[in-house]
Amino acid sequence: MKTYSIVRIGNEYVVQADHQSVLKTASRRKAVRLVTDAAELLDAQPAPPSPQVDAGPSIERDPSENP
Repeated sequence: MKTYSIVRIGNEYVVQADHQSVLKTASRRKAVRLVTDAAELLDAQPAPPSPQVDAGPSIERDPSENP
């Protein structure tokens, strides 16, 4: 997991990930919310892959082609 920080530069807040600037915002509250949301998304488990159905070859015509 990356290390996140919020640094104030002038009137703006800069979100940094591993000491690299990734986002600027005018509100510290918004910066905190974005860091929290990003961390939760990175920690979330990926959705299980959907089962793929092998339908086999189709004999239907491609609707994008003109007759």
